[in-house]
Amino acid sequence: MKKRSRFPFYVTVAILVFFYLPIIIVFMQSFNASRFGGAWKGFTLLWYYRLFADKNIWHALSNTFVIAFGSTFVSIILGTMAAFALYRYKTKLQITHNILIYLPLVIPDILMGISLLLFFVSLRIELSLFTILLSHITFCMSYVAMVVLARFQDFDYSTFEAALDLGATWWIAVKRVLVPYLGPGIAAGGLLAFTLSLDDFVITFFVAGPDSTTLPLYIYSMMRHGSPSVINALSVLMVIFTFIVVFISKKLMEVKE
Repeated sequence: MKKRSRFPFYVTVAILVFFYLPIIIVFMQSFNASRFGGAWKGFTLLWYYRLFADKNIWHALSNTFVIAFGSTFVSIILGTMAAFALYRYKTKLQITHNILIYLPLVIPDILMGISLLLFFVSLRIELSLFTILLSHITFCMSYVAMVVLARFQDFDYSTFEAALDLGATWWIAVKRVLVPYLGPGIAAGGLLAFTLSLDDFVITFFVAGPDSTTLPLYIYSMMRHGSPSVINALSVLMVIFTFIVVFISKKLMEVKE
């Protein structure tokens, strides 16, 4: 009997170590008494205390969540409508529509940030949380549209038409047939949009105003002038929050199935 190769196992372990070892190091350094990390100088909770005492961090975090939730909500609506249009109507105009949906996915972030900045300046729109929100909707909508469109590929539109033939109004058919079927795709697209909005730096850097600092911008400022150990503590909390969100979304998916 031929012996099975252990190479795939070693490759898998190496990839997992590559992905998760930095997270483990950050977790350990968040409890390191050393201000700049490196050598272990004892266990401490000082960096978590400073993190919770820093009002600027929580102000930046509140801005980040406001933008993330707002852009996700609008992107889900616009992205789902765009996906429905791309699925339902097969015209030459849809080719242009498809290109416009794909463009934000492939355009470099720095180019998109500069173009949005020039657009807001030309319209004399003051840079603020509102301009960040509009910018995040611009690229998040495309991700939602692509995820929901993939869900549409297995949808039988005759089911929707049957609901209409049986007396349901268009809105009732959408609510009872279309939305439940697209639910997992909409949820996945929404989570993706929320995550992308939450950690976006490049585009936000160009369109942020003086009093509209988000968490990625503030972390960048802290890396240059603040304490890396406080950033380690903040990173640990963000990782824990991410795992909680993923766990909840997984449970919701299981309930829907």
